[in-house]
Amino acid sequence: MLYGENGEVAGVATGDMGVGKDGAPKDSFTRGMELRAKYTLFGEGARGQLSKTLIARFGLDRGREPQKFGLGIKELWQVAPERHRPGLVQHTFGWPLSDRTGGGSFLYHFDKDFVSVGFVVHLNYANPYLSPFEEFQRFKTHPLVRDTFAGGKRIGYGARAISEGGWQSVPNLAFPGGALIGDGAGFLNVPRIKGTHNAMQSGMLAAEHVAVALVTGRANDTLTDYEASWRGSPIGRDLWPVRNAKPLWSKLGTVLGIGLGGLDMWANTLRIPLFGTLGHGKPDAACLKPAARCRRISYPKPDGKLTFDRLSSVFLSNTNHEEIQPVHLVVADAGLQKRSELEVFGGPSTRYCPAGVYEWIGESDPRYVINAQNCVHCKTCDIKDPNGNITWVAPEGGGGPNYQNM
Repeated sequence: MLYGENGEVAGVATGDMGVGKDGAPKDSFTRGMELRAKYTLFGEGARGQLSKTLIARFGLDRGREPQKFGLGIKELWQVAPERHRPGLVQHTFGWPLSDRTGGGSFLYHFDKDFVSVGFVVHLNYANPYLSPFEEFQRFKTHPLVRDTFAGGKRIGYGARAISEGGWQSVPNLAFPGGALIGDGAGFLNVPRIKGTHNAMQSGMLAAEHVAVALVTGRANDTLTDYEASWRGSPIGRDLWPVRNAKPLWSKLGTVLGIGLGGLDMWANTLRIPLFGTLGHGKPDAACLKPAARCRRISYPKPDGKLTFDRLSSVFLSNTNHEEIQPVHLVVADAGLQKRSELEVFGGPSTRYCPAGVYEWIGESDPRYVINAQNCVHCKTCDIKDPNGNITWVAPEGGGGPNYQNM
């Protein structure tokens, strides 16, 4: 981030290239570039590295509910022609998750015998032994979807966190020198599992206010009109009726919460709100319970045909990072990670990560190993670590997953 003399955002700097693991320049070192602007719009997606910094620096989340997140894991299959049904859409929620753990699936048939299948687990789950990746693999064994993949081939894999807080969790969008747009601000409509429309709308809305500011000779000030306008825009009209779906689901569980959430959404379309605007409660990281209070979950071994392990999945994501560079997953306090993440919470990072990045190795004196090369940039570790002790930062340019047709 670049700041001006009065603390306003003045632009961004791209990362340096050719830096060794020890932080020292290599022979290939190239200094990053400063990109300065009158206004900078941040559209980094859920849990953006710079957006997170801005929200904290300017207190943009003051008076708002905590942002909530889900982890979406997705596979792309080419199925047998006789099992392909072009245009079929299937959505489910619940199984194999417990009633108190939110989540659901999507399955879309599209062209060339392709089927996209995915599972979203809400990251406010409590049991540190839960593995979203393994829950997704179990989901594919359900009779509703299992036969779709018989004789097919899995050809793609990916994972990404999504923002689920909605209306009451959107931070103040404007600050001196710029604004937040897209899913970095949290414009996802959870019941519809849809956010691209609102992300595009927010970019258009911000651009209109920037254009007015530039025409009138302004620069690097706060776009207060942008912040004031979004709730009355198509974005706000989309998010307001569904604002209680996520809180009700989280507080009351899948069966009762979904039922009441649907009733509330219907009532809100008639402008008869039943519950006002409900809060979300704790951030997702604070929802984990100590391992001693939770039941271990035994997951079946993958069969390599319908269900798979994480490393073979990461291979399909075409993930690659320059190996000789600083680790882009920063653990602030290694001692805290051992005392709390491992000894109190049972090492949940080894399970919530859908790419096998984190390992605790050894029994008498466990050592924390970070396989940063595997990282698919889902940002779950930055969200779910119980102490907020892991920070995701951008790796050297171009590193990460390279999704095809995903």
